Amino acid sequence: MPARILLIAATLFALPVHALDDPARGKELYASCIACHGASAQGDAALAAPRLNHLAPVYIADQLQKFQAGIRGGEGAGDSARQMAAIANTLADEQALYDTAAYIATLDSTPAAATVEGNADQGRGYYQQYCAACHGPAAGGNPALNSPRLAGSDDWYLLAQLEAFRTGGRGAHPDDRTGRQMRAMAGVLPDDQAVAAVVAYIASLQP
Repeated sequence: MPARILLIAATLFALPVHALDDPARGKELYASCIACHGASAQGDAALAAPRLNHLAPVYIADQLQKFQAGIRGGEGAGDSARQMAAIANTLADEQALYDTAAYIATLDSTPAAATVEGNADQGRGYYQQYCAACHGPAAGGNPALNSPRLAGSDDWYLLAQLEAFRTGGRGAHPDDRTGRQMRAMAGVLPDDQAVAAVVAYIASLQP
């Protein structure tokens, strides 16, 4: 069997099996998210609530599952992650997660202006060396690896998450396979200047 067919088959079987997603139901469920993430899922930096509408539904649902299970938002996590864990646990079942994620995918907003100061040219080198293999050369993400799209993300949120990975606030849970991988990759960045440079480069990419 050609390698391409094997890759497609592996990707399909890696995706979770659930009922047909219902964005209309998801709209009702998303009502509990509006206060922080906004009506268009555009995010709110003042509340440490990131933009969501550029992310793949399967990734959003996966992160909600991690919040529900305590893989994210548990011991050592920041206040906003703990708040998210509490909100995620108001969703009754797995289908509710996918319905909510499906509704978010119908929304759109303009990415916020960049706020992180960093050397984007330097960041390009770090990104291509350490990040592109999973997140793609243009930070578009890779569903087969459950690697999220980064282009179009709030730069302040990317900075906060890289710092959380580096300090153990995220990716420390033994069941967080992708989080542990990210923690290892974030740890290879030599200093805060390098972290800011990577974020500045990602922010320069067209979503």
